[in-house]
Amino acid sequence: MQIFFRTLLAICLGHLLTDFLFQTPHLVEQKRRGKLRGYLLHGLTHYLAAIVLTGFFVRGSVLWLRTHFVLLALTLFHLLIDFAKMRLAQRKIMPDATLSNVADQILHFLTIALAAWLLSPGVAFRDFSTLLGGIRDLPARFLTVPVVYVAVMFGGGRLIRYLTRPLAEGIKTHSPERSSEQLQNAGLYIGWLERFLVITALLLQSPASIGLILTAKSIARYPEFKSEHFAEYFLIGTLLSISVAIVGGIILAKVLFGVIRFP
Repeated sequence: MQIFFRTLLAICLGHLLTDFLFQTPHLVEQKRRGKLRGYLLHGLTHYLAAIVLTGFFVRGSVLWLRTHFVLLALTLFHLLIDFAKMRLAQRKIMPDATLSNVADQILHFLTIALAAWLLSPGVAFRDFSTLLGGIRDLPARFLTVPVVYVAVMFGGGRLIRYLTRPLAEGIKTHSPERSSEQLQNAGLYIGWLERFLVITALLLQSPASIGLILTAKSIARYPEFKSEHFAEYFLIGTLLSISVAIVGGIILAKVLFGVIRFP
């Protein structure tokens, strides 16, 4: 399995460099307009990054004809996925940029995993079954981690949104230029990230990081504190969010480590 993971990580690194570092806004615009040059340049960059990194991290792989064939096929699938995403967005079938980008990256990862498996001789499907079996045999307390994270991040967000709805409506009345819907949507996404970071900071035994999170959030919203109604809404929502996250962190610390102790 070691050869599989090395190959997987090498190709993933090449993909990330190609999509997020080497792909310029000009190149994205060319692809959006359907220009062949944009796709060819992106595909060439993808193939070269994958072959160089795979050849470097997996000794001797660059000399295998199979490596070049698989990575060329991977590059072709990569371009097809990008082309399909552009067309779906243009036809308003999948206009949500966040959803389309997440789906795009999931498909890319699945094709990368398949390519890594094809380039890993001796790795059979039963090895993956063994790996999955090992994951299923993890102690039950580890199942608490995703349960608490999901409950605190998303369930807690819904609870806070419900509790602060009257305040958001008050802001709408006093500040009609900014609707309560906009405020709640912005707060929803910030709250997800905020509670995730707070729980993680507590698990890493770094409670001081919570202060940095609150400071960064306050600085970003500082100009809006001139409104008394917004200041109240912000303070109550933030304190509720932090409180829910701390409770979740305490629960996880007790379940995983058996003690509740934060230095």
